[in-house]
Amino acid sequence: MVTSTLKLEEFLPYRLARAAEIVSRDFAALYRERHGLTRPEWRVFATIGQFGTITATAIGAHSSMHKTKVSRAVFSLEKRRWISRTTDDADRRVERLQLTREGGLRFQELSSMARTYESKLLSAIGPEATNHLVEAMAALERYAGDGGPSER
Repeated sequence: MVTSTLKLEEFLPYRLARAAEIVSRDFAALYRERHGLTRPEWRVFATIGQFGTITATAIGAHSSMHKTKVSRAVFSLEKRRWISRTTDDADRRVERLQLTREGGLRFQELSSMARTYESKLLSAIGPEATNHLVEAMAALERYAGDGGPSER
Protein backbone atom coordinates (compact mmCIF):
# COMPACT_ATOMS: atom_id res chain seq x y z
CA MET A 1 0.00 0.00 0.00
CA VAL A 2 1.33 3.41 -0.99
CA THR A 3 1.03 6.24 1.48
CA SER A 4 1.24 9.83 0.46
CA THR A 5 1.93 12.96 2.40
CA LEU A 6 0.26 15.01 -0.31
CA LYS A 7 -3.21 16.24 0.56
CA LEU A 8 -4.78 17.56 -2.60
CA GLU A 9 -7.02 20.00 -0.75
CA GLU A 10 -3.86 21.61 0.73
CA PHE A 11 -1.83 21.65 -2.52
CA LEU A 12 -1.56 25.28 -3.64
CA PRO A 13 -1.95 24.76 -7.43
CA TYR A 14 -5.10 22.72 -6.78
CA ARG A 15 -6.48 25.31 -4.37
CA LEU A 16 -5.84 28.16 -6.82
CA ALA A 17 -7.50 26.25 -9.67
CA ARG A 18 -10.45 25.29 -7.48
CA ALA A 19 -10.97 28.83 -6.17
CA ALA A 20 -10.73 30.24 -9.70
CA GLU A 21 -13.27 27.73 -10.98
CA ILE A 22 -15.73 28.41 -8.15
CA VAL A 23 -15.52 32.21 -8.53
CA SER A 24 -15.60 32.04 -12.33
CA ARG A 25 -18.63 29.74 -12.31
CA ASP A 26 -20.45 31.99 -9.83
CA PHE A 27 -19.81 35.13 -11.89
CA ALA A 28 -20.62 33.30 -15.14
CA ALA A 29 -24.09 32.54 -13.78
CA LEU A 30 -24.75 36.30 -13.58
CA TYR A 31 -23.76 37.23 -17.12
CA ARG A 32 -25.30 34.07 -18.55
CA GLU A 33 -28.62 34.78 -16.79
CA ARG A 34 -28.76 38.48 -17.70
CA HIS A 35 -27.17 38.44 -21.15
CA GLY A 36 -26.97 34.81 -22.30
CA LEU A 37 -23.18 34.90 -22.63
CA THR A 38 -20.83 31.95 -22.38
CA ARG A 39 -17.46 32.27 -20.59
CA PRO A 40 -15.51 32.61 -23.86
CA GLU A 41 -17.98 35.22 -25.13
CA TRP A 42 -17.65 37.18 -21.89
CA ARG A 43 -13.84 37.07 -22.00
CA VAL A 44 -13.68 38.12 -25.65
CA PHE A 45 -16.26 40.87 -25.12
CA ALA A 46 -14.52 42.18 -22.00
CA THR A 47 -11.15 42.19 -23.77
CA ILE A 48 -12.50 44.14 -26.74
CA GLY A 49 -14.17 46.56 -24.33
CA GLN A 50 -10.92 47.03 -22.44
CA PHE A 51 -8.71 47.67 -25.47
CA GLY A 52 -11.19 49.33 -27.85
CA THR A 53 -9.78 47.87 -31.06
CA ILE A 54 -7.94 44.56 -31.06
CA THR A 55 -7.29 41.51 -33.24
CA ALA A 56 -8.57 38.02 -32.46
CA THR A 57 -4.96 36.85 -32.11
CA ALA A 58 -4.28 39.50 -29.48
CA ILE A 59 -7.49 38.53 -27.66
CA GLY A 60 -6.32 34.92 -27.50
CA ALA A 61 -2.94 35.96 -26.11
CA HIS A 62 -4.44 38.35 -23.55
CA SER A 63 -7.13 35.97 -22.31
CA SER A 64 -5.16 32.70 -22.64
CA MET A 65 -7.87 31.26 -24.89
CA HIS A 66 -7.42 28.94 -27.87
CA LYS A 67 -8.03 30.57 -31.24
CA THR A 68 -11.02 28.30 -31.95
CA LYS A 69 -12.83 29.48 -28.81
CA VAL A 70 -12.02 33.09 -29.65
CA SER A 71 -13.30 32.64 -33.20
CA ARG A 72 -16.59 31.10 -32.06
CA ALA A 73 -17.11 33.83 -29.47
CA VAL A 74 -16.39 36.54 -32.06
CA PHE A 75 -18.92 34.99 -34.44
CA SER A 76 -21.58 34.89 -31.70
CA LEU A 77 -20.93 38.48 -30.61
CA GLU A 78 -21.11 39.64 -34.23
CA LYS A 79 -24.48 37.92 -34.62
CA ARG A 80 -25.72 39.90 -31.61
CA ARG A 81 -24.35 43.04 -33.26
CA TRP A 82 -22.28 43.81 -30.17
CA ILE A 83 -18.99 43.85 -32.10
CA SER A 84 -17.88 44.57 -35.64
CA ARG A 85 -14.74 43.90 -37.61
CA THR A 86 -12.78 46.02 -40.02
CA THR A 87 -9.95 45.03 -42.30
CA ASP A 88 -6.60 46.64 -41.56
CA ASP A 89 -5.59 49.02 -44.36
CA ALA A 90 -1.89 48.20 -43.98
CA ASP A 91 -2.37 44.41 -43.94
CA ARG A 92 -5.59 43.13 -45.52
CA ARG A 93 -5.14 39.76 -43.76
CA VAL A 94 -5.62 41.40 -40.36
CA GLU A 95 -9.08 42.14 -39.00
CA ARG A 96 -9.60 44.50 -36.11
CA LEU A 97 -12.51 44.00 -33.73
CA GLN A 98 -14.33 46.75 -31.87
CA LEU A 99 -17.58 47.28 -29.99
CA THR A 100 -20.61 48.58 -31.84
CA ARG A 101 -22.80 51.28 -30.31
CA GLU A 102 -25.04 48.56 -28.84
CA GLY A 103 -21.97 46.66 -27.70
CA GLY A 104 -20.68 49.74 -25.92
CA LEU A 105 -23.92 50.06 -23.98
CA ARG A 106 -23.86 46.37 -23.06
CA PHE A 107 -20.21 46.64 -22.08
CA GLN A 108 -21.03 49.45 -19.64
CA GLU A 109 -23.76 47.28 -18.07
CA LEU A 110 -21.49 44.26 -17.83
CA SER A 111 -18.56 46.32 -16.51
CA SER A 112 -20.74 47.69 -13.74
CA MET A 113 -21.96 44.19 -12.91
CA ALA A 114 -18.36 42.90 -12.85
CA ARG A 115 -17.16 45.69 -10.55
CA THR A 116 -20.08 45.08 -8.19
CA TYR A 117 -19.35 41.35 -8.13
CA GLU A 118 -15.66 41.97 -7.47
CA SER A 119 -16.46 44.43 -4.66
CA LYS A 120 -18.71 41.90 -2.93
CA LEU A 121 -16.09 39.20 -3.31
CA LEU A 122 -13.31 41.36 -1.88
CA SER A 123 -15.47 42.71 0.95
CA ALA A 124 -15.82 39.10 2.11
CA ILE A 125 -12.08 39.00 2.86
CA GLY A 126 -11.49 42.62 3.90
CA PRO A 127 -9.01 45.27 2.76
CA GLU A 128 -5.87 43.83 4.36
CA ALA A 129 -6.41 40.35 2.94
CA THR A 130 -7.31 41.94 -0.42
CA ASN A 131 -3.95 43.73 -0.51
CA HIS A 132 -2.12 40.52 0.38
CA LEU A 133 -4.07 38.58 -2.24
CA VAL A 134 -3.34 41.13 -4.97
CA GLU A 135 0.37 41.11 -4.10
CA ALA A 136 0.50 37.31 -3.93
CA MET A 137 -1.29 36.93 -7.26
CA ALA A 138 1.12 39.39 -8.90
CA ALA A 139 4.09 37.46 -7.52
CA LEU A 140 2.68 34.13 -8.73
CA GLU A 141 1.93 35.58 -12.17
CA ARG A 142 5.48 36.94 -12.42
CA TYR A 143 6.85 33.57 -11.34
CA ALA A 144 4.69 31.68 -13.82
CA GLY A 145 5.61 34.21 -16.51
CA ASP A 146 9.22 33.18 -16.00
CA GLY A 147 8.30 29.64 -16.98
CA GLY A 148 7.27 28.45 -13.55
CA PRO A 149 9.01 25.74 -11.55
CA SER A 150 8.87 23.16 -14.37
CA GLU A 151 11.35 25.21 -16.42
CA ARG A 152 13.82 25.91 -13.62
